[in-house]
Amino acid sequence: MKKTAIYCLLFYGMLCVPNIAMAQDEPTNDVVTIDDGFQDLFYDAIQQRSIENYDKAIIALEKGMVIQPENPVIYFELGKNYLAQKKYKEAYDNFEKVTKMDPNNRWAWVGMYDVCYDTHDFAQAIVVVEKLIPFKEEYKEDLTSLYMKTQQFDKALDLINELNAKFGKSDKRDLYKADILKEAKYQSSEKFNLLDQIKKFPKEESNYISLIYLYSQSNQEEKALEIARKLEKEIPTSDWAQVSLFKFHLNNNDGDNAVKAMNIVFPSKNIDSKIKHRMLNEFLLFTKNNPKYESDFDKALVYFENDKEVRVAKEIGKFYYSKSNWAQAIKYFEMYLIDKEDDVEALLLLMQAYTENQQFDVLEKKSDNLTQLFPTQPQFYYYAGLANNQLKNYKKAIKVLDSGIDFVVDDDALEINFTIQLGEAYNGLGDAIKKEKYFSKANELIQKQKK
Repeated sequence: MKKTAIYCLLFYGMLCVPNIAMAQDEPTNDVVTIDDGFQDLFYDAIQQRSIENYDKAIIALEKGMVIQPENPVIYFELGKNYLAQKKYKEAYDNFEKVTKMDPNNRWAWVGMYDVCYDTHDFAQAIVVVEKLIPFKEEYKEDLTSLYMKTQQFDKALDLINELNAKFGKSDKRDLYKADILKEAKYQSSEKFNLLDQIKKFPKEESNYISLIYLYSQSNQEEKALEIARKLEKEIPTSDWAQVSLFKFHLNNNDGDNAVKAMNIVFPSKNIDSKIKHRMLNEFLLFTKNNPKYESDFDKALVYFENDKEVRVAKEIGKFYYSKSNWAQAIKYFEMYLIDKEDDVEALLLLMQAYTENQQFDVLEKKSDNLTQLFPTQPQFYYYAGLANNQLKNYKKAIKVLDSGIDFVVDDDALEINFTIQLGEAYNGLGDAIKKEKYFSKANELIQKQKK
């Protein structure tokens, strides 16, 4: 390597800038040969730092400082060595000396930023980054992060909007913005910003979506609808416009247009599945009061056949079950169980729905089959016994109930039900003694349960 004295510039191993991903130009080594002993001390310091002998490097630099006390490179190298040792005050002081000698020395400002970031002094980091922005505008990304860390959300939001307009959106800025807009006090200014963006860029769909969301969050449904219609007009192919229009159609009891909107949204790959689930649930409630749309609802379910997050047909079955609409509950449980035949919860709900709907012939066949598939599940034996009693197959009822009761463990309610069904079976056979035996036992269990 050529031995030279350095004028105001930096050397090897530039420090990385925290929280910023950008390539930085390496500084050059403009030199003037001076034979005053400084060169040997300086290059000894460089060599010692390269092998992490920071104390020896500092000693060499301090000797060099005596020879050339006004040379800023001495202080910059001292700053790097102190920073490597995590002696942050000494590092910052030396970097700062460089900036006072040469305010345009970008790398010294970078060194000060490193210190601030490592010590979590984000307020001072903002001051330093503002000095770095004239060198590279990309430092505004760092400034955005620092505003977030210091909870200066109004400044962060303004800067995010500025960067979005100039460079386009980024995932990181979008996350920051979402966090800021959780607080209502920042939403008004963002609404104005989005309206301005829509005016400037009428074909940019994301601005409409964000504004619709903000209006909906603040219960400004009419304004949300207005933006949705504007989106549909500017971008007729937009699936997102139909999300808002769907809700509007339901509120106006316009089922036909709601179905049209729903059938555009559900097959769309652009719409989040949670939104689709919400729409399906809203249409389910609408269908309950408007039965003529049940066939449309059934068709809509096809879009959720491979849904891994929510077992839609099962949830719909549970909804109808809770409303005592047994026929509809049965329909959706059966639909769900075609592919999920081992879901015990759904099977038990279906057995009870058959019972409530008095479909005892179906209940008998299904439950009898389930005792074979789930031989230790006592509930299926109970439903088989109940169904056979209702069909007057009393001997078969006794047989299946006797087989299943041994599997009842720590379930007083189920044991009571078994005992009652056994009493009913013996009553059907005219065996008054056993009938009384089981009814008395059932009564004892009930009284015990009340205590």
